[in-house]
Amino acid sequence: MSTAPRLSIGLPVYNGEDYLAQSLEALLGQTYDDFELIISDNASADSTEEIGRAYAKRDPRVRYVRQPVNIGCAPNHNYLVDVARGELFKWASDDDLYARDLIERCVEALDEHPGFVLSHSWTAMIDEHAVVTQALEYPLVTSSPRAPTRFRSTLFAPGGDDDGAVIRTEVLRRVAPLDSYHHADRTIISELALHGPFHQVPDWLYFRRDHPGRSEHEYPTVRKRASNLDPKRADRLRHPMVRLLGEYVLGYVNGIRRAPISAADKRECFRYLRQWLLSRAGNPAMGAMPIQATAELGPREVSVVSVVAGQEGRVP
Repeated sequence: MSTAPRLSIGLPVYNGEDYLAQSLEALLGQTYDDFELIISDNASADSTEEIGRAYAKRDPRVRYVRQPVNIGCAPNHNYLVDVARGELFKWASDDDLYARDLIERCVEALDEHPGFVLSHSWTAMIDEHAVVTQALEYPLVTSSPRAPTRFRSTLFAPGGDDDGAVIRTEVLRRVAPLDSYHHADRTIISELALHGPFHQVPDWLYFRRDHPGRSEHEYPTVRKRASNLDPKRADRLRHPMVRLLGEYVLGYVNGIRRAPISAADKRECFRYLRQWLLSRAGNPAMGAMPIQATAELGPREVSVVSVVAGQEGRVP
């Protein structure tokens, strides 16, 4: 494509052969089509490369890149931001699914609200068979006009990641890149919240797949999860546990310092950070929380088959 697309979708993947094709079908079947889809294969050892190259050959919006070695999950995520050409950016996962109109509705919301830095929908959990198991609430108040209120919510409320979000690329490039310490995905969302409010599309359009191979299960400890984000974190001498947790806290500190907010708002954010640290004292996981609370809507009322491209012929 010679003309830059409006949106860049970055899909980092490692050994994703089980669900990658389903994810790509869901993304390529979006009602919004002004995007490039960049697959960054982190030196997979399964058939991920064959799947990625086949889709790149089939659809000109798809670009497949293979990393020569496993550079780690975090550098692979950041690589995609670096090479993105769109004014909007979205990370995608090789095992999640997306309703056909997710991107269209998120882009429309950002166009309608220029001051918002990202837009996302509600999340529903699915199992390995793409059956909805939970329809989740979004308890964070990241739509607040006040930066300290948004920041406090990202600290204390359950949840805190936005894998389904469409983000303004220039804002994403102003915050710290995804790091590899414990809960680095939470600090990047907190820093984005300091740059502006989030818009929530009030519908279950993002389907997060929970399965035995998902990173939370495959890498259950702080050390293993950090090592998955960057292999150098496996070195216990250079990266002791105190460093993995200390950098997590420092990520919040530096995010507040960099934020384009008033000195008074920064002081308020630091006050909330101190409160959060005191509330988590003695917890080695530094406040790991459940994903989100289950909403009143039952799983059977949210249908993947009816809203996700590529799932039409599957029996729910």
